[in-house]
Amino acid sequence: MPDVETQPAIDLDAIDTEDAAAEAAARLREALQYHNYRYYVLDDPVVSDAEYDRMLDQLQTLEEAYPDVRTPDSPTQRVGGAPRDELGTVRHPAPMRSLKSAYAEEDVRAFDETCRTELDVERVEYTAEPKFDGLAVELVYEDGQLVQAATRGDGRTGEDITANMKTIEEVPLRLRTEKRSAPERLVVRGEAYMRKDEFNAFNRERVEAGEDPFANPRNAAAGSLRQLDPSVTAERPLHIYFYEVAPGEDRDFDTHADALAALPEWGLRVCETHVHRCDGIDDALAHHADLEAQRDDLPYEIDGVVIKVNDLAAHDTLGVRQRDPRWAIAYKFAPRQATTTIDDIIVQVGRTGRITPVAKLEPVEIGGVEVSRASLHNQNEIDQKDIRIGDTVLVERAGDVIPYVVKAIPDARDGSEAAYHIPDACPVCGAEVVLSDDKKQAFCTGGMTCPAQLRGRLTHYASREGMNIEGLGEKRAAQLIDAGLIECISDLYALEKDDLLELERFADTSAQNLLDEIAASLEQDLDRFLYALGIPLVGAHGARLLATHLGDLDAIMAAREEELQAIGDIGPEGAHSIVAFFDEPANREVIAAIRAAGLTLTNPYRESEQPLEGLTFVFTGQLEEWTRDEVQRLVERLGGRATSSVSGETDYVVAGPGAGQKRDDAAAHDVPVLDEAAFKALLDERG
Repeated sequence: MPDVETQPAIDLDAIDTEDAAAEAAARLREALQYHNYRYYVLDDPVVSDAEYDRMLDQLQTLEEAYPDVRTPDSPTQRVGGAPRDELGTVRHPAPMRSLKSAYAEEDVRAFDETCRTELDVERVEYTAEPKFDGLAVELVYEDGQLVQAATRGDGRTGEDITANMKTIEEVPLRLRTEKRSAPERLVVRGEAYMRKDEFNAFNRERVEAGEDPFANPRNAAAGSLRQLDPSVTAERPLHIYFYEVAPGEDRDFDTHADALAALPEWGLRVCETHVHRCDGIDDALAHHADLEAQRDDLPYEIDGVVIKVNDLAAHDTLGVRQRDPRWAIAYKFAPRQATTTIDDIIVQVGRTGRITPVAKLEPVEIGGVEVSRASLHNQNEIDQKDIRIGDTVLVERAGDVIPYVVKAIPDARDGSEAAYHIPDACPVCGAEVVLSDDKKQAFCTGGMTCPAQLRGRLTHYASREGMNIEGLGEKRAAQLIDAGLIECISDLYALEKDDLLELERFADTSAQNLLDEIAASLEQDLDRFLYALGIPLVGAHGARLLATHLGDLDAIMAAREEELQAIGDIGPEGAHSIVAFFDEPANREVIAAIRAAGLTLTNPYRESEQPLEGLTFVFTGQLEEWTRDEVQRLVERLGGRATSSVSGETDYVVAGPGAGQKRDDAAAHDVPVLDEAAFKALLDERG
């Protein structure tokens, strides 16, 4: 054990200077980092969860009272700050290539023959590892501290998910160096995933909340790590296994197995139980068979085994193809499919009102699991695959969890099959269903009172981009609804403190803080209120367009489709959705109730002059004077447009410190790049 107190005795009441706070915070950080290592890497905790939480609470209290003692690698910093407006992009130090897949043993033996021939050896030593069904990620550590995390992306450029990656407890913010010194720069790769039990529980919660379930753990992990708000990621049950040091990195080991052994010494979790060092391809194939036999009993999803040449020098000899290395192959397990019939097609209503068709199947066993439902995704897919009620269909368990219909089998039809179309009215509340022209999206317009949508809509209404009601996130929204205090959005403004005090996790101060936030939300910008209403097909930009061109809420509620389509960027589908939303009597009643509670709207976009009209901006990097949300709202208030990607239509890229790929994109499209001072000068010039 390192020289660290496992449970530091800290008397917070006795701390009255910053020096004392810094010393206490350092002791708590060291202890918490040690316990993270014991729990997540060694699976051998030495304190209870309660004791760990107590130390974490003490550290958070100190850092709030003395902000200067907070460090970037503090255990309290796993959840990032304010939500980001977009995910930036980063270039990988070395390409993150895919793996060539094999489904037959002869293909794996052909791979082995190529390796033996080109390396001029009789037998090759391999490592065989589980191929996790998650999201491939890359982490960069400099001087031992995590500085960057990214998705695979296109292999050369990935999405910046640093803030989100920090929310995964198994990701060390600082490398351990007790047993092995860390290089100045270390680039490692791993797989972020959800355990089966946690994924299923997470999906059940989403369905109960009226939200769309994820199709499989991989999609859930990917969606969770691509959240704009790291606090949302923090609530998701994510884990990670690391599987390699990136090619080209300085290292003091000769084999891949040595690298895997080094990773846990730095605090980086490796799936040591199921990684096997193989003496030849027969040994690797045997390990593949063993893992396939254990597949259903594993706590996580795997879809095959990755076989890698162990000798790192041999990697250089074998080289790489355009998209995959020649020294590794993914030997996939056989897909799990079965045929059955569609007894009926129903629809589910998600948290945003999205309508998803679901096939009710004649129960069939697929991979040891009885399947009775399968996703059909949308009307477009139903039409493209020509899926009918009564059809015999091929069903596959995608990711071995949620099944989907691969295709219909027309030769099995007897003429009794019936075509299907998503209903015109919501099956839950009866409101009109709006179907997009491409038939890929369908929404219930009953929104604000549709019981199937209430939890998600309440969270959306209170979000930072909406009414900005701090403290009203997913869990608290669900708590208020489950207690019967909220049956529609306007009920927020009738809440009383005594109601809240009867609920768990509410004390006098927290109850009053929430009520104060709710009351403060009644003084609001028009566009934020429109966004908060959750009108299908109307995002933040659409809300600003409505505020700019129509001026006030009454004019927007009275607008007809022709008037709305005359506004740039609002097409026929959006116009119809807006009219349908405000024509719904239940929605108008909720809005009237919020107004009666004291709603006062101001319109920062009603400007006599639009000095930036016709100009499109892209912002990248960090600005000193504005947050990303603030500067985008400023540009749109002055008549301009703020977008997230550079194209030939972009007029200016405004780049602050830390700007990355978008600066290169600007050069490629011959778009002028302004620093913050030049952007201010442009505003002054046109102002």
